[in-house]
Amino acid sequence: MGTLSMFMHIVAVPVFFLLFIFLYRSPWMIEYIDMGTNRLTLNTMMMTCIIAGVVCISRMIMYECRSAMRMQWVWYVLWIITEVVFMALFCGLYMALMYRGAGETVWYFPTVGKCLAFLLGTLIYPYVCVNLVLEATKLDERTEAAEEGLVRFFDNTHRLKLVISDEAILFIQAEENYVRVHYVDNEKIKEYVLRNSMRALEEPMHRHGIVRCQRSYYVNPRHVKVLRKDKEGMIVAELDHPMAKPIPVSPKYYEHLNNLL
Repeated sequence: MGTLSMFMHIVAVPVFFLLFIFLYRSPWMIEYIDMGTNRLTLNTMMMTCIIAGVVCISRMIMYECRSAMRMQWVWYVLWIITEVVFMALFCGLYMALMYRGAGETVWYFPTVGKCLAFLLGTLIYPYVCVNLVLEATKLDERTEAAEEGLVRFFDNTHRLKLVISDEAILFIQAEENYVRVHYVDNEKIKEYVLRNSMRALEEPMHRHGIVRCQRSYYVNPRHVKVLRKDKEGMIVAELDHPMAKPIPVSPKYYEHLNNLL
């Protein structure tokens, strides 16, 4: 659970409870909290503070343990129920003390049961709404991340010709007025010939981490296994695909590419 989740729960849960009591005004909840002594506002505010305190402590524990905890939904729901149970325990203690202070004899556990009943019935709404919003946010983030990982290749007339993942690209080779994109699809190397220039590809390739290694080549550093000299003393980049040919690397680009590996 991230900072956004923690903040939304700490704010939404107690605020919803407060608004629910004063706006919905459920007769049996009002009668119970008011105690017949015009203490509705005081008791509601105190219970709201208790709810906020429990949520705050619970979410801080969850946040600090987030690296060690990879909660499935079942365990997360159980965590929420545990939060509500602790709220009921403390709210029940407060209400039991207030009733006894007013001269009435009440038992602690029946009081806790009543608090648990209306807390579960009330707080299910903010918990569900907050988590739906968080899931929608995560979906948007995953979609944006997936979109950011796609490379769109346009020809020289700005028509979209090819869309592939940046991780799939091995290298790009210039051929006169064309470029040949070499990429991996289902573990096989495929090629796509595009009418465009290396200069036109420079900005999108840089944005996706694909770098120039020679006047006529871009290479994806993710797939470079090693830089070495061939029999003629030329520097080449060996790629991690067994069917990929070595890519020439000029001294001008060697240091930059070497630093990326």
